[in-house]
Amino acid sequence: MPSAGTGTRTDAPAPAAGKRPAGRRRVHRAWFVAAVTFVTVVAAAAFVALPGLLIGPLHDEFGWSRGTIGLAASVNLTLYGVTAPFAAALMDRFGMRRVVAVALLMIATGALLSHWMTASWQLILYWGLLIGLGTGSMALAFSATVTNRWFVKHKGLVTGLLTAATASGQLVFLPLLSWVVETHGWRPATVTVALVSAAAVPFVWLLLRDHPADVGLAPYGAAEFVPKPPPQRGAAGRALRVLRDASRSGTFWLLCGAFAICGASTNGIIRTHFVPSAHDHGMAMTAAASLLAVVGIFDIIGTIASGWLTDRYDARRLLAVYYGLRGLSLMFLPLLLGPSIHPPMIFFIVFYGLDWVATVPPTLALCREHFGEDSAIVFGWVLASHQIGAALVAWLGGVARDVTGSYDMVWLASGGLCALAAMMSLVVRRAREDEPVRAAA
Repeated sequence: MPSAGTGTRTDAPAPAAGKRPAGRRRVHRAWFVAAVTFVTVVAAAAFVALPGLLIGPLHDEFGWSRGTIGLAASVNLTLYGVTAPFAAALMDRFGMRRVVAVALLMIATGALLSHWMTASWQLILYWGLLIGLGTGSMALAFSATVTNRWFVKHKGLVTGLLTAATASGQLVFLPLLSWVVETHGWRPATVTVALVSAAAVPFVWLLLRDHPADVGLAPYGAAEFVPKPPPQRGAAGRALRVLRDASRSGTFWLLCGAFAICGASTNGIIRTHFVPSAHDHGMAMTAAASLLAVVGIFDIIGTIASGWLTDRYDARRLLAVYYGLRGLSLMFLPLLLGPSIHPPMIFFIVFYGLDWVATVPPTLALCREHFGEDSAIVFGWVLASHQIGAALVAWLGGVARDVTGSYDMVWLASGGLCALAAMMSLVVRRAREDEPVRAAA
């Protein structure tokens, strides 16, 4: 019987004598797969860091309203979410490596075509459609699939690590892209994103593996070898069947509602509108982008810590705390914005960064608890609600700025919604021990 974390197939041939010292433990291949996933998501995050930096330059060059630019971001965020459950099912059918490689190529193509755009419909097509579909296939459903297939032990921690990858990408690319935009214009920034995404394709193709059985291993922490399941045909049909079954559960709708508010209060308002809002108060774009990069630093810490906490504490109560604290911080933000960076603003950035996507590990844990082997696809649908919430606020935030000349109302409304999300999280029931979770369709 193989030991937990280093298990191999029980009928695999024994290693040749002298090849490895007795008692020496090799690092399980699952950690290498997690590392490849982390780096790949970091590369895809190059585009995630870009839209908020381009609202001002595109408005100045083409005269497009912030509502129009926000609409393109809204289409992107919606497709990012709606694509996720289908991408999870496609990974079951064709494998993670193929799906992720195609997704990266779509991001690269959309970013490169953006270099030559001159009309707002092209912005919606390239940013919204192409890159939305690509990033949707690289969404958190990818990380959930990796975690479910390769790990039995430390799932919460690994979820936190992989969720932090987007924040790491933000940390890497926001200062770089903001410098490129201010120094050389917005077009070289889109080419930078295209090159980064394209460069990740051979990395994924050569190093990513779909299942532990492909290399004769048990998942990390498993007591025995797990055969690779046959390809799941009818990916779209399966995703829809899982949605149909999950939608009969009140837990599903509570998770969707809370996660929609999560998206509205992160990607929708902060990632899309924080930089232009700070710029409205006289802050330089580079300074505002650097603050978002600092959010990325503390998001890594907060998300990994949240994964660790999720392995030990009630996920529902963790979510209630996270949403409640986030709402309070957003309500104070209008009082903190100004032309310079001061200690209260730094405190907000640190505080908010710790809470940025700390909600993901406990939300995914609740999906696993209630929906079993379908949890990656169910989480994809929950993520769709996250992005729909983000999309609405990305668009409405731009419209509110056009109409009122300020983002203050949007910050306050987002804070109030977070309080609602905290209450919704507490209402989620525990899965009864005598009620089996759903098996894969």
